[in-house]
Amino acid sequence: MLALLRSVWDEPRPPDPPPRVWRDWALVALLVPIALLEGVLRPDLPWRAVSVLLAAGLAPTLLWRRTRPLLMVAVAFGVTGLAQLLMGGDAPETHTLVYLLLLPYSLFRWGSGREAVLGLAIVLARAGSSMVFDYPGLADAVGGFAVVFSAVALGGAFRYRARARMRELDQVKLLEREQLARDLHDTVAHHVSAMAIRAQAGLATAASRPDAATDALRLIEAEAASALAEMRAMVRVLRRDQPVELAPGRSITDLQELAGRGRSGPSVDVEVSGDLGGLPPSVGAAIYRLAQESVTNARRHARHATRVEVRVAVDEMSVRLRVSDDGDTGLVRPAAPPGYGLIGMIERADLLGGTCVAGPAPGGGWTVTAVLPRTGSAP
Repeated sequence: MLALLRSVWDEPRPPDPPPRVWRDWALVALLVPIALLEGVLRPDLPWRAVSVLLAAGLAPTLLWRRTRPLLMVAVAFGVTGLAQLLMGGDAPETHTLVYLLLLPYSLFRWGSGREAVLGLAIVLARAGSSMVFDYPGLADAVGGFAVVFSAVALGGAFRYRARARMRELDQVKLLEREQLARDLHDTVAHHVSAMAIRAQAGLATAASRPDAATDALRLIEAEAASALAEMRAMVRVLRRDQPVELAPGRSITDLQELAGRGRSGPSVDVEVSGDLGGLPPSVGAAIYRLAQESVTNARRHARHATRVEVRVAVDEMSVRLRVSDDGDTGLVRPAAPPGYGLIGMIERADLLGGTCVAGPAPGGGWTVTAVLPRTGSAP
């Protein structure tokens, strides 16, 4: 139990809380006139001026509820508690103050563990003092605490959900890194195998053909340079301890396998242009996997699509991939939040120093565009 409490206390804040956006300002701008309107329409409101002033004056605390959740809880609930004390036990009873429930929600959604504990203590102390001054009855007391704890539970649930999704995204990125490392490992192993074969051939023919050893050394030098270049690309890439084939994986030349029409779904047209000579295997494998994933997504999700176009253009600096379909714009998969397949595609492109974006096309359908440097190395 002590370990659980310590882990809650040491819980860090979630990374990158959303900044204030126009919706926050709009909410505050809406709450202020609502508080004033309630003060005018409710003649039975005790301490009307003070109650309206509190309801309107505390609304700006919502602007900092994500970045300063504990401070905003302390300000809002501390001020209302002090006001009740100064009003002789009469609590501010404006319905507009229900927006204060957003503060404990934000505290448990965006605050650290110790901030959540301290903030919950402030909220419970405020609720306890209200019970002392004006006990509403058992039913109302239980209902009030239930509402507060519902806001707290909702904030914790969204926090857990966001963390679970972050773990899933990290797992997808890790798997993509492992797959890229596996592809690079295959390529390097292929180069090393070729070097070993050339060296054996040179040794076998050195006695009868002295010049064969020189030729073998030249080929070994070229293979070694290629292997070193591929090994540099393995920086920041992870790999599972699993056996792999000692041969290069898929490449751009295999893209034609994606063409044609399956038993169901749209037809696929593939076109590759440019000089493919000297293209690193890691780039070729990445282009193939990006195209394969894009075509698979189009066949699964593009509604009423009849055609998928895969276009690859290779120049001296980069390799460009564009996969587009003619599905209905309003029915294709949404652009945000991105699915795990798209996350993996973006991660693979980023590891090679490129970019990958996907979204609805202006003329309809869905388009995936990837640009990789021809060298296949991150900046």
